[in-house]
Amino acid sequence: MKVIVVRDGSAVLFSEFGQKPVRPGDVIVLGPNVLCGSEPEGHVTVTTIYADTDYVIDQAFWQYAGILRNRLDAPVFVKATFTEPAQIVRLGEQHTGLLMPWLDELVTLSLDKGARFLRIQALWFAVMDRIAPHIRVTDRRVSPSQRTRSLPVHPRVRRFAPTRAEAAEVREALSTAISEPWTLDELAGMVHLSSKQLGRVFVDAYGKTPLAYLTMLRVEEMARMLRETDLTIQQVGRRVGWHSRNRATSAFQQATGLTPSRYRTMRVTENRHPV
Repeated sequence: MKVIVVRDGSAVLFSEFGQKPVRPGDVIVLGPNVLCGSEPEGHVTVTTIYADTDYVIDQAFWQYAGILRNRLDAPVFVKATFTEPAQIVRLGEQHTGLLMPWLDELVTLSLDKGARFLRIQALWFAVMDRIAPHIRVTDRRVSPSQRTRSLPVHPRVRRFAPTRAEAAEVREALSTAISEPWTLDELAGMVHLSSKQLGRVFVDAYGKTPLAYLTMLRVEEMARMLRETDLTIQQVGRRVGWHSRNRATSAFQQATGLTPSRYRTMRVTENRHPV
């Protein structure tokens, strides 16, 4: 996951929540590998903290040890409690101002890998102690099957368990041939499982159904080609496996918060600073 603190300037942020302005005093919280970008309004300065997913889940286990039986319960609990993959916390300049010395020290210590490990942990907890109470949680519990089909993006959490060979084989097939018209039955037959078994095994390993995972791969490749080539949106869509421009546009907008046309107009590689 990422925690991004806006220190100076302003920008328009693009992600699964659509387009929203950010300014000093705002904190952006992103799930792991959530597609997100910004268009600065003049300039914007941020500090970004990258936190390993398993590390965060482990902290959730200890924080809620009174209600969780073991670590295997923690990923399910986190997934059900924090269902928003991207959100903006309007913390305010006064409160984020208190974070600045800690953030600066974190940046300095991060340049010297392994040095003062305990101090880095202390700073991380100090920062999150200010931010965490303002992160939105849901009272409506979403089942794993509902969540895995809701958005074609990277998994939010991973199980503390070895990855099944069948899941890894299917993931490799999808990653190396994203434009193929894969079906769930075809993928299941490839690894000698039923469609239902493959869905369960793949979700356990990667947090998404195989076809939702494929959509995520296609969106990422589509974004790259929009940045680096002059191909039309329809041509780009066909190259990643969508023969309908409407389907490509819909999937891209759902995952990134903006249309392919808008994404290309921004000329990401020249004018847009990813966050």
